[in-house]
Amino acid sequence: MGLTAGSTGAGAVDKGLTIIKQNPEDRVIALAGNPNVGKSTVFNELTGLNQHTGNWPGKTVTNAQGRYAYKGTDYILVDIPGTYSLMAHSAEEEVARDFICFGDADAVVVVCDATCLERNLNLVLQTLEITDRVVVCVNLMDEAKRKGIAIDFERLEKRLGVPVVPASARAGKGLDTLMDRVNEVSARTGRKRALDVHYKPPIEHALIALEPLLAGIVGDRLNPRWLALKLMGGDPTLLTALKEYLELDLMEDKRVRAALEEAWRWLADRGISQEQFGDQVVSSLVLMAENTCKGLITYQKSNYNAADRKIDYYLTNKWTGIPIMLLLLLLVFWLTITGANYPSQLLSDGLFWVQDRLSEFFVWMGAPTWLHDMLVLGVYRVLAWVVSVMLPPMAIFFPLFTLLEDLGYLPRVAFNLDKQFKKCSACGKQALTMAMGFGCNAAGVVGCRIIDSPRERLIATLTNNFVPCNGRLPMMISLISMFFIGTAMGFGQSLLSALLLTGVILLGILMTFFASRLLSKTVLKGVPSSFTLELPPFRRPQIGKVIVRSIFDRTLFVLGRAAAVAAPAGLIIWLMANITVGDTSILLHCAQFLDPFARVIGLDGVILMAFVLGFPANEIVIPLVIMAYMATGNMIEMDNLTALKTLLIDNGWTWLTAACTMLFSLLHWPCSTTLLTIHKETRSLKWTALSFLMPTAIGVAVCFIVTTLARAFGLA
Repeated sequence: MGLTAGSTGAGAVDKGLTIIKQNPEDRVIALAGNPNVGKSTVFNELTGLNQHTGNWPGKTVTNAQGRYAYKGTDYILVDIPGTYSLMAHSAEEEVARDFICFGDADAVVVVCDATCLERNLNLVLQTLEITDRVVVCVNLMDEAKRKGIAIDFERLEKRLGVPVVPASARAGKGLDTLMDRVNEVSARTGRKRALDVHYKPPIEHALIALEPLLAGIVGDRLNPRWLALKLMGGDPTLLTALKEYLELDLMEDKRVRAALEEAWRWLADRGISQEQFGDQVVSSLVLMAENTCKGLITYQKSNYNAADRKIDYYLTNKWTGIPIMLLLLLLVFWLTITGANYPSQLLSDGLFWVQDRLSEFFVWMGAPTWLHDMLVLGVYRVLAWVVSVMLPPMAIFFPLFTLLEDLGYLPRVAFNLDKQFKKCSACGKQALTMAMGFGCNAAGVVGCRIIDSPRERLIATLTNNFVPCNGRLPMMISLISMFFIGTAMGFGQSLLSALLLTGVILLGILMTFFASRLLSKTVLKGVPSSFTLELPPFRRPQIGKVIVRSIFDRTLFVLGRAAAVAAPAGLIIWLMANITVGDTSILLHCAQFLDPFARVIGLDGVILMAFVLGFPANEIVIPLVIMAYMATGNMIEMDNLTALKTLLIDNGWTWLTAACTMLFSLLHWPCSTTLLTIHKETRSLKWTALSFLMPTAIGVAVCFIVTTLARAFGLA
């Protein structure tokens, strides 16, 4: 079974989804729900897959599939993007809507938040308009119990007309019962009467007039009442998806067009315009959700969310919100810097011990010197450097960052930065995608799908690179330690390092604002759109799961990608360093060619050449610099940062060189993985080229200004 839906142009999600059944008896179950209700947690608990979850909206931006066997039946669970409504306004909401509408799932599980059930029922009601094969999973019952919220599930089930199951997915409670009900619903034949949403009499009259005609055309493939409602709504993306699913264009059918025209004349005579039609549909859904919950929810504590509100008062206050955000950023970096030094040294010692054993093995084999140097001193040594430098900071930074996600702090960051992004004619949700960029800019680019406006989504995509990813942070930390703080890492030095690194990150954020405003006033002109961002309740993080998940989902994944690039890069670098033209290696020829321009921006030819060759992965820039400076064709084994600092100073480095290297690393072109992701998301060579040229131009300009001023004032 497969689903293919239409594209919405630049920045659109590829909605092609193929579900592979190992046998025809497999049942496909869609997991739907508002953002931040624990939908992906339900998916993970059932399938055992580590679909990353987080306590902020928009985490799932593509479909994830997993298999689950229960009582002799095989299920394919599809975790679709979180959405507040099936009236899609963003790319990932279209994915959710189209799978529920056209994915032919055997059942749909709608996951709701027990602490705000009434708001979540809006999606339940819209799903019931499409299919009666629905199971409502009321998740986060542990949070509801803690807040003194009680729900009468028996009466709620009677009112909705479909099964309702309470659950606490993080603790694994209620999931067996959920699957029992899913089994019943997915095995059922025929239709079951569920709750109908009632609209105002004029709208009901128009729907009743259209239903018989549409039922005769589409049969039982789609609910004719829902189809009539959507045809009257006129959403172009849905009409495109309908055309591909039905393999016919309903709007070209003369009978359908005539019936729609008659329906609109009927509504217009009663003072309902097309815009008012949409508003009345939404208000009817909200009213129905309120009436459905009436008398079913009791609150033992009238101030059950008082603590959250009190904390939010300080975290989102215009005077305290941003200072607290900066202090938390400083704390995360300080813990990362302080904690990474010792394990990094241990890891380096261990990996270079392995190098010595490899050398002994090659000698024992009688291998030629060139083969040993190429594989051990070229490929392995670059790989060892990347692993020893990257792994410890990532193993600390990612769990800390994930704890902030799990706690629910990141949406508060978006709230605090919303005004600044609005001034740039961009979207406040860009703060969330910017946060994702700390781990990997490619992941941040994919995360831009949570932004509704195509224009604002494109701005966020093109500027995500200004947030330094994990591949650039270790280099920045090392340069700060060597040239601005000192390599001895006491409390004062590590705190000052964290302060300077936070300052560099702030510069990246300011450049994000600058570039966003530049784009919105030139090639991407437009007015900023409004958006609603849910501030989720604070939740106690599951520290054990967070650590395990962040290490396996993020740290090892990113490290594996870096290692896969570093190994062949080490080979290429070794060849360039050992193949000579005249008396000079190709590596130094390239460096000498770039040197005049590099000097103007505070670098040298070796550094700039290292950035060029480091295009596949930023992690290999420093190993490239070391190898070129040694001029031996091999990368030197550095015992510590003091030895590395000595090498750099001997080759003409000053504080200005280190500063410009950090600035260029912060602002220069995206890595190859990020550029490929940008091209995939935008489907445009023009925007991909701009995403390369804009940060490069800004990086060159900033480094030139800093270098010129430093030399003019005699500081370098």
